[in-house]
Amino acid sequence: MLRVEGMIANHDRVFEGAVEIDPASGLIVSVGSKTGKSDLDIGDALIFPGFGDIHIHAREDAGGTQMYKEDFVTTSDAALHGGVTHVADMPNNPIAPVDDARYAEKEKLTAKSVVHVTLYAGIGPETEPLQRHVPYKAFMGPSVGDLFFASQEQLEGVIARYRGRNVSFHCEDPVILQESKGAATHEARRPARAEITATEFALYLIEKYELQGKLCHYSTEGGLQKIAAAKNRGVRVTAEVTPHHLFFDETMLTEENRLALQMNPPLRGSADRLALIEALRGGLLDYVATDHAPHTLEEKAHGVSGVPLLDTYGAFATWLIREHRFSAGDVARVCAYNPGRFVKEFLPSSFGEGYGVVAPGYVGSLTILDLDSPWTVRSEEMRTKCAWSPFEGFTFPGRVRATVVHGKVYPAS
Repeated sequence: MLRVEGMIANHDRVFEGAVEIDPASGLIVSVGSKTGKSDLDIGDALIFPGFGDIHIHAREDAGGTQMYKEDFVTTSDAALHGGVTHVADMPNNPIAPVDDARYAEKEKLTAKSVVHVTLYAGIGPETEPLQRHVPYKAFMGPSVGDLFFASQEQLEGVIARYRGRNVSFHCEDPVILQESKGAATHEARRPARAEITATEFALYLIEKYELQGKLCHYSTEGGLQKIAAAKNRGVRVTAEVTPHHLFFDETMLTEENRLALQMNPPLRGSADRLALIEALRGGLLDYVATDHAPHTLEEKAHGVSGVPLLDTYGAFATWLIREHRFSAGDVARVCAYNPGRFVKEFLPSSFGEGYGVVAPGYVGSLTILDLDSPWTVRSEEMRTKCAWSPFEGFTFPGRVRATVVHGKVYPAS
C-alpha cells in the first residue's frame, strides 16, 4: 500500500489528509487523516489528482514514419516529467485511426506507455462512426495531416452520421483560411474571424446533431460569448485552452522566435490572452490541454506549426497559481477533474471511478506540485524526443515534485 500525506487539492475542497493507494488494483482505497506515516516525503508540496492532458499528438502509428519526433514511450516520459498521468491522442496520423481496424491497430501501440492513452478516432470526408464507443476529432480546416474539410456543407454532411457522438472540433473556417492565404504573416493568414465563424458553425452542429461537443485549443476573445451563450441554453459543449495561448501573444513575437512560436490557431493579441485566462479561471473554458506537437527544430525552421508542451504541464500550473490568482481548486478542476470527466466513459472498468478526484474508488494517480521551488526550463532536460521547449530559459515559480501513476511513484529528476 502506498500512503502519501499532505495538503490535498480536489476541485471542490483543499484539505490536509492522507491518501492510500493499492498498487495491485491501482485504485485509491482510503482518504483520511494524517498520522505522520507517509511513504513519500513531499514537504509543503500540494497533492493533486493526476493531471490529464486531453489533446496531444504522440505521432506513433502502424507505419512508424513520424516516430523520429515522438512515440508512445517518449510521450509517456514527457508526460511523467510534466506531472501528467493520462493523455488523449489526436488522430491526424499518416495511417489515421478512422475505422475499427485502424483504431485497434493504433491502440495496441499504446501498451508501451506508462500513462494511460485515450485515442481519438478521426472524422474525414469519407468516414463513418466506429462500432465501439470512442471520442472523435473533426478538423474543420487544413492543419497538420489530411483529415479536414473544404466547406461547411461538406462537414455537415458527414457530421450528420455522428449524431449523439463525442466530437471535438478544430475551429478554423476553411473558406476564410483560403481567402487569407496571401497575407504577410502566419497570424494574418489564420485570422480570428476564421475561428469565430467556425465556432458558430461547430456550436450549430453540436446542438442540431445532439453531440457531446468540445472546442479545441481556443484562442480568441471574440468567440467566448458565443460559447457562454451556447452553454447557457443547454448545449453540451466544453472548450480547451493551451498553455501557449495563455502565456504568449503577438506582442512577444520577434524575427528570431516567430517560426518557433507558429501554431494553429496562431497566437492572438494580448487582450485575447488575458480574456482566456479569465475565462479559464471563471469556468467558461474547461481544460488546460497542450496540443503537444513534437516537431523537430529543423521542421520548425521550415514553417511547420505546433509546439511541444507535455514536459512543462505541471510547472505551468504553478504559474497559473502564482501569477494569475488561480486557487489550488481551480487548477484541480481544469487540469484533473474536468479532463477526468472527459475520458471516464472511454476507460476500462478496472479504472473504477476514473481520474480527477482524490477519493476512494478513483484511479490512484497523483500530481505533486512544489509551489516554492522555481524551475528554469532547459531543452536538455526535456523528455520529449524532439528535445526542445518554447519555454526555454523561462523560470516557472514551481515544479513537479513527483508523479504517481496507479500507485507507482515517479520522482522528479
